[in-house]
Amino acid sequence: MGDAVAAAAAELTDLVGDRADGWDRAGRLPEDVVRELAATGRLAAQIPARHGGLGWSSADGGEFTAHTGSLCGSLRSVMTSQGMAAWTVERLGDPEQAARLLPRLASGGTAAVAFSEPGAGSDLSAVATTAVLDGDTVVLDGRKTWVTAAGLADLLLVVARMDEGAAVAVVPRDAPGLRIRRVQDPTGFRAAGHADLRLDGVRLPADCLLGGGRQPLSLLVTTALAFGRLSVAWGCVGILRACVTAAARHAAARHQFGKPLGSHQLVARHLADLWTGEQIATRACEHASRSWDRNAPDLGTAVVLAKHIGAEQAARGAAAAAQVLASAGATDGHVVARAHRDAALTRIIEGTDEVCQLLLADHVLRSRG
Repeated sequence: MGDAVAAAAAELTDLVGDRADGWDRAGRLPEDVVRELAATGRLAAQIPARHGGLGWSSADGGEFTAHTGSLCGSLRSVMTSQGMAAWTVERLGDPEQAARLLPRLASGGTAAVAFSEPGAGSDLSAVATTAVLDGDTVVLDGRKTWVTAAGLADLLLVVARMDEGAAVAVVPRDAPGLRIRRVQDPTGFRAAGHADLRLDGVRLPADCLLGGGRQPLSLLVTTALAFGRLSVAWGCVGILRACVTAAARHAAARHQFGKPLGSHQLVARHLADLWTGEQIATRACEHASRSWDRNAPDLGTAVVLAKHIGAEQAARGAAAAAQVLASAGATDGHVVARAHRDAALTRIIEGTDEVCQLLLADHVLRSRG
């Protein structure tokens, strides 16, 4: 971890303090915390310096994301959302749009990306939201579900069908015809502002369409999901690190049958497996970030692999930590209780375990079959 990242991580530790459990129980992040991170560029640290961002590499951004995830999964989730939005603008927007939107996201503005719909989850080819040009305006109609950070975002990047292709429309949260309804009592990342959207005849200037629209849907999906998957993977590393720390401290301090809990072989096995899982997930993320920073040919596969390994290990690790802490970690809001719930969602968001396995199997068939 470089000096700048280490300094930012230390500041974030002070900012979050011991408040993450309270945010989780309340189901809401303080707006001032989110705004401070956005205003200092740390909510999307990979925005290029030429657009007012910190210009961090994927490796540095990933380590910061992992640290955030170790402190508060909901805050990491909002960070992932902001990074996905910025990356989508950077990749799909024209120069004028990038020059207008990226400095805003690097200096206090917030954004979320709306993919999923009632009938389009893992199969995003089923997206039914439409973007129809009408002169120099575009009209948006449709529904979006479980949009992370939509309850906090100033801008919503809405994926829609457009003619024979698709488009991403940048929609202000106060646009007439847009309704935002928070998801009530989500099981994981409870403070991340998940919300459902309804767009009824939302009319905006046509320049809200990134790159003018009419791009292949597959391009729009893979562009944003690539960033999101790697960010979630690094967040899983953070979950694992928090679980390792909590389990180790408890196992060293707690005594059973006359000796420290960690001295019992079956408990020691849990600790070893937990740490091993954290190391495996970290190495997969480091490889994926190196591939990202080099734009290596194996980038897509490396990102899917990191996400799949990270989510799988986070779920196993959180379950192991819960077993070690037993009732001591079963209180709502406890770091291990949060990790247990949050880790389960990482196996669904940005590509389910099953989707990741299909993608990896396809890679095997193409490269070795």
